[in-house]
Amino acid sequence: MAVTLWAPDHDRVRVRIDGVEHRMQAWEPGEARSGWWWHDVDVAPGTDYAFLLGDDDTPLPDPRSVWQPQGVHAASRTYDHDAFAWTDDDWEGRALTGAVVYELHVGTFTPGRTFDAAVERLDHLVDLGVDLVEVLPVNSFDGPYGWGYDGVLWGAVHEPYGGPDGFKRFVDACHARGLGVVLDVVYNHLGPSGAYLDRFGPYFAGENDWGPGLNLDGEGSDEVRRYVLDNAISWFEDFHVDALRLDAVHALSDARALTILEELSLETARASQRLGRPLSLVAESDRNDPRTVVPRDQHGLGMDAQWADDVHHALHVALTGETDGYYADFAEPGALAKVLRGAFFHDGTWSSFRGRTHGRPVNVHAVPGHAFVTYLQDHDQVGNRATGDRISDSVSPDLLACGAALVLLGPFTPMLFMGEEWAASTPWQFFASFPDPELAEAVRTGRRREFGRHGWGESEVPDPMDPATLERSTLRWDELDEPRHRGVLEVYRSLVALRRAHPELRDPSLVDTRVEVSDDDRRVLLHRGPFVVDVGLGAERAEVRRGDEVVWSSCRA
Repeated sequence: MAVTLWAPDHDRVRVRIDGVEHRMQAWEPGEARSGWWWHDVDVAPGTDYAFLLGDDDTPLPDPRSVWQPQGVHAASRTYDHDAFAWTDDDWEGRALTGAVVYELHVGTFTPGRTFDAAVERLDHLVDLGVDLVEVLPVNSFDGPYGWGYDGVLWGAVHEPYGGPDGFKRFVDACHARGLGVVLDVVYNHLGPSGAYLDRFGPYFAGENDWGPGLNLDGEGSDEVRRYVLDNAISWFEDFHVDALRLDAVHALSDARALTILEELSLETARASQRLGRPLSLVAESDRNDPRTVVPRDQHGLGMDAQWADDVHHALHVALTGETDGYYADFAEPGALAKVLRGAFFHDGTWSSFRGRTHGRPVNVHAVPGHAFVTYLQDHDQVGNRATGDRISDSVSPDLLACGAALVLLGPFTPMLFMGEEWAASTPWQFFASFPDPELAEAVRTGRRREFGRHGWGESEVPDPMDPATLERSTLRWDELDEPRHRGVLEVYRSLVALRRAHPELRDPSLVDTRVEVSDDDRRVLLHRGPFVVDVGLGAERAEVRRGDEVVWSSCRA
């Protein structure tokens, strides 16, 4: 096989294979692969290799590495995708329509912090009634533990979790249980440690709030875009995932006529045809623009779904009464009813948090509800609170059930955050483990200053580098033996079962979903075909009726 590398900024490139250096050959300017280098050599799987650019003798990992067993600064290792023994030949895939999604972080889902340890808890998700398991980013980042959003080698599965074979075992085990897999990927920025892409070529173009952004529309951007597209398709083809959740697509700087999201949508559709199973793209977008989920042939971006933060915000305010920061606008009368009808509260309205008007209305006659992923909790809305506290720390179990009923029985695609289903006592705090002491201190100080500006004392903000922060954020599965947590779990199980048993409660039609609220916004009636989801936020009660028959109730008073 040939070792290849795109490094257009250099006139000399070497590859070091098992300690032996080899000079690479360049495709000539004007050739189809201009800027690419190659070395024709027989390299067995499991062989370490690294690149040396120009006269610099610093070995660098392969930007397209699949395996980084020694971390993001070390040599890459060759990997044979065909060597893995898959058992999911009969897997037909799982689309988003009608699905319940469960979001988890491999490093804190279990005390074992690996894919194999997570497999041991998959039957819990089956019993809960989940359809799709969404996994926070698993590509390589610096340090053993972190959220995963500081990744730098997008195709290499994080070794402490189990590496590429470990992730494949996890996906295979999910499919064996009828669970689809959604993988969270981050193309809007790279992490602060190990981001060597710019040494190879014009990969970077400016910075955003989180780090260097990609050059998606400047000189040399054809190959940068190919880097993104090939990575995405590899997750579908080589790792058998069923959907990708695209982090913060509003931070992608792309002025081309054919955007990277449209191009990715097209290539995903082609991959779906080749593989013979549905593949989905879910965008996280801050724009409140329904064109994100409008098909390409209707001049949209062609995403299958987008996260709908406004639904979360309105529910959070209604349940907790919290109105600080971006929650302030959602205290307006009718906010909850508005998002239950059409996903967006800001649809061309004034956003006090942004200091401007924001969003665009959803055409409920053209966009189905399942194109919006909604949630009572998610990793961002829990983890980006100063102490990582969950909503169940602020509300009663019955009030939690009220919120869950509106999410799980509404017209959207519902998502649960790990532990939510039993009102886990563990917070989910921001943690990292950067080995560089200067970077670690900068992250620690920045986190405390950020929340200090919002009135938190520095001592109240957990140290993200302290291993105790990671430990506190790890689910305690023994809580399932406690009556209070077991009772909440039964509520969630019954709601998911109700949704599964009655197609009307999975109906994504926003036109046919009718919402009524009382004058004080404390009682909500969600009409779903012959069913009425009746939620009393003041009385902390919820029930589902079909005609005069009560088919489900959370009230335990």
